[in-house]
Amino acid sequence: MKTFTKTTLAVVTGFTLFMSANSMAATELTSDVQKESYSIGASLGKYISGQIYSQTELGAEVDVDLVIEGVVDALKNNPQFSDDEILTFLNQRAEQLNAAREAAEAKIALANVTAGNEFLAENKKKDGVKETESGLQYEVISEGEGRKPNPQDVVTVHYKGFLIDGTEFDDSYKRNEPNRFALMSVIEGWQEGIPLMSEGSTYKFAIPAALAYGDKQVGIIPPSSTLVFEVELVKVEAPGENAHGMGLSGMGMGGMMGGGH
Repeated sequence: MKTFTKTTLAVVTGFTLFMSANSMAATELTSDVQKESYSIGASLGKYISGQIYSQTELGAEVDVDLVIEGVVDALKNNPQFSDDEILTFLNQRAEQLNAAREAAEAKIALANVTAGNEFLAENKKKDGVKETESGLQYEVISEGEGRKPNPQDVVTVHYKGFLIDGTEFDDSYKRNEPNRFALMSVIEGWQEGIPLMSEGSTYKFAIPAALAYGDKQVGIIPPSSTLVFEVELVKVEAPGENAHGMGLSGMGMGGMMGGGH
């Protein structure tokens, strides 16, 4: 059995460029058939390059020369292994990659949990910040005079969402479109926090990962992330009241739907 040796993306890229340069020098592409045929190969090459990159990013070893050799042998219908053997080796590689991916995700999640806990510990020391029994933290930016929503109500909100490093992942103000949704349909941090507000209020929430998406990756939000929201409660409606036209828009509401559990 052949031994796989580790390569780098630079080697992959260099090898690809070398092969492309030689191919272009040897063949002048003039007819549509030539151009289309070349494009088939270029598309295949990009796919393979992407596969190699994603695997080396996880620490897997790949011998690029043997990848190319395998492609050429398959095109000639003369592979060194049977279909069953190839499937066995690919399944073996898939198990290794899955284990490496899970380890990498666990490392990221642990780092995010640690950073989130540190952020929450410091945040609750700030003047005006209160913490509920669940760990939700909130701060009143401005207090309205309308009614407070019940858990089954429909609410309309404007909001901004941030990671704890200040990265903004959504802003309904920029879309110039508030979001209207059933309160019971969103993440637990919102289900608990928004009923604390009176209609017309703006609150700032710091939501632990357990009350947001848990260990799920949602859009650009990494797993196990503590989230910060500035939420303006625009309107509160009873269930079924003016129910037509209720909709969700933007990444945020697609993401806010459901929780981490």
